[in-house]
Amino acid sequence: MKNIFSIFLLAISSTAFSQVIIGDAVGTATTKAAVLLDFAAGQNKGIILPYVQTLPSGPGLVEGTILLDARNPLKAKVLYYNGTPTWFDLSSRNEADISSKLTIQPTTIKEDVKARAIIGAITSEADGVLVLESSTKAMVLPMVEKTADVKDPAPGMMVYVNKAGGKRLAVFNGANWTFWKP
Repeated sequence: MKNIFSIFLLAISSTAFSQVIIGDAVGTATTKAAVLLDFAAGQNKGIILPYVQTLPSGPGLVEGTILLDARNPLKAKVLYYNGTPTWFDLSSRNEADISSKLTIQPTTIKEDVKARAIIGAITSEADGVLVLESSTKAMVLPMVEKTADVKDPAPGMMVYVNKAGGKRLAVFNGANWTFWKP
């Protein structure tokens, strides 16, 4: 009985730190050793950032946090926290009216500020809906050939445009795509 329990525990613990691929079993990364989270190729979908009506602050706020700022639903924008006291506007001062999208959000649910999914570790000091906890691994964004391929993008959507001469991050604030290249 102890052997069965040990094998079961070993199997569970070995998958606790494994890579997560959403959409299929292959993903898009050719080298998997440095990937925590990956997405299926050819889906023309993105990852949707959390909408916030109060910007996070304090010790749980970590560099790399990206979100959709909905403090003013008429002027929504995608923000990035790079470790300085201010947030960087990834929407390049383009604002969007997302008030109609917020009306379909649940209003009677009390948010559990400690609820989160952590990939890469058992615990994390970082706050966030999805925390990727690794100093050596990263997320591979969902890839598209062009943003026009994404049907009805949601405010706060983020993709990686992967075409010759145009490889770049694209974020959608609800009205406009904004593009960032390395």
